[in-house]
Amino acid sequence: MDNLNEIASRFALEGKVLEVKPLGNGLINDTYRVKTDGPHDYVLQHINNAVFQDVDMLQDNILAVTRHIRKKLEAAGTPDIDRKVLTFTHLKDSDKTYAISEDGKYWRSYIFIDNAKTYETVNPEYSRYAGKAFGEFEAMLADLPDKIGEVIPNFHNIEFRLQQLVDAVKEDRVGRMAEPEVKEILADIDNFGIEMCKSERMYREGSLPKRICHCDTKVNNMLFDDNGEVLCVIDLDTVMPSYVFSDFGDFLRYAANPVMEDSPELDKIDFRMDIFKAFTEGYIEGTRSFLTPVEKSNLPYAACLFPYMQTVRFFADYINGDTYYKIKYPEHNLVRTRNQLRLFHSAFDKIPEMTYFIDSLK
Repeated sequence: MDNLNEIASRFALEGKVLEVKPLGNGLINDTYRVKTDGPHDYVLQHINNAVFQDVDMLQDNILAVTRHIRKKLEAAGTPDIDRKVLTFTHLKDSDKTYAISEDGKYWRSYIFIDNAKTYETVNPEYSRYAGKAFGEFEAMLADLPDKIGEVIPNFHNIEFRLQQLVDAVKEDRVGRMAEPEVKEILADIDNFGIEMCKSERMYREGSLPKRICHCDTKVNNMLFDDNGEVLCVIDLDTVMPSYVFSDFGDFLRYAANPVMEDSPELDKIDFRMDIFKAFTEGYIEGTRSFLTPVEKSNLPYAACLFPYMQTVRFFADYINGDTYYKIKYPEHNLVRTRNQLRLFHSAFDKIPEMTYFIDSLK
């Protein structure tokens, strides 16, 4: 068991550490609240360096982003800035913002924002909040002078993900290519491969820029104040260069699906246009200062790309013998594949409706 009090005390905190208690239910990082006798409590977080292998890059990215946002808020005369951007703490004996414990774990600390809430609710109201908040987040970083790195290379590169599937099919490690349904799903994926790789082609042609994106856009990655107003975007580990399609499409992949991504109830899956419209309204409002016509006109494509990409990832893992995603039963990844493939088709069928709606927004 880690000595959490000792680890917390290595950071330059204002006040003495009184106690350290678990905070939240994150899937990647273990998070704790550090109570002190000073003016602030703090968050102590174990960085999962199996996922984020370059911790220096990770922390440099986050510091560049939070410092730039702080400057923007200061220039705008925004009140209560310390509640609207995360503030990371450095070690007592160096300017590094992470510590390494005796067992080789990486830890960081930042000021705890009091009287702030997160929500799990996915409805049109909160989807609109999310669209605006993540759009404004991208807008504030559109002129970031620092070069930040890809903490997870090729994270949202569909050509890379399809190549992983091709490799899985060739190797067929556990003999699953003999299953008739596997061949049917593979043919369905292949039918849309060229069309779904449009983003990478557009980037190579120079018509699609890379932006600084959050890359994990969920309702619960925002903090709200007691009045229901968004304070700030949190969980910045995946912030990196990507297409705006990442933040737009990934939110809708999970929010516009009426069921969980591993639900076998395919008849209940229908891409929710009420969620799409609410999120899109907020997102276009938030990105108005920089979003290009090409980016805007391809947002319906982005809404299809992400369930397609997740279909490919779940399916490749199933063929590989379930080596990446945790499973609860042997066909878990196949069920996830069916689910995301159905969501993709539902979204794809609604491209004309999505396009009409976006064209109607001023």
